[in-house]
Amino acid sequence: MATIETAEKSANGANEILTYESVDISYDGLKVVSDVSFALHEGECLGIVGESGSGKSTLIRAAMGLLGAGGLVTRGDIWYRGLDLPDVPRDEMRRINGEEIAMIFQDAGNALCPSRKIGDQLYESMLEHGNAERAEFTENISRLLERLRFDDTDRILGSYPFELSGGMRQRIGIASAMMMNPKILLADEPTSALDVVAQKDVVEEMKIIKDVYHTSIIIVTHNIGVARELSDTLLVMKDGHAVEYGPTNDVLTNPQSDYTKKLISSVIGLKR
Repeated sequence: MATIETAEKSANGANEILTYESVDISYDGLKVVSDVSFALHEGECLGIVGESGSGKSTLIRAAMGLLGAGGLVTRGDIWYRGLDLPDVPRDEMRRINGEEIAMIFQDAGNALCPSRKIGDQLYESMLEHGNAERAEFTENISRLLERLRFDDTDRILGSYPFELSGGMRQRIGIASAMMMNPKILLADEPTSALDVVAQKDVVEEMKIIKDVYHTSIIIVTHNIGVARELSDTLLVMKDGHAVEYGPTNDVLTNPQSDYTKKLISSVIGLKR
């Protein structure tokens, strides 16, 4: 398996912005992630792949303190700009989350209030992180929605969630995560609840984010095709362990782990 050092060689000398060092994560004393290390670099997209229950989502939720009841980083460190995130006080994490590290959830529609308009909900999220004039907010969010290929931004902001398709709601989730131009975007299975056409749209939107905003991204997915399309570096997880880690092309064309080989062979049309 590649180490952090070997994977760094593919990052074009970019600085590390988020680093996991020998991380263990447990729920109610039961270890679900064991001794995982990797680094995310500035402007890089890191893909985390593996079957359901392998610990993918748990890894990124740990960075934002979103493990929920009973979840705990029991060993190791998650470093962000000199801060060990599991030790950061809750109030400080409330500031970091959204402003500096943001997340796209698997089904963004479930995070939206069905009885409130999209624009009102996004504005309220912005207010949580400080004062924001409504006119300035509308101008900025409209510009972001246009970059994410929404045509009629006034209509979108004035719509209720149920008036939008699943793919459009997921793209609203991307816009919500990007409103404050965070340094890191964590995407937790952002395409799994979508049809093939909507998946393609979301992948294109995430490419825009990476290219235009130079955001560092971690995308968790069970879809090897999505990971190949988006990621520069790939981490393969199985049963809470990292079994392979390195530049995406190297991992997919010359896998070293038997599990990675099986994972690749299970995808129709993905040739090594």
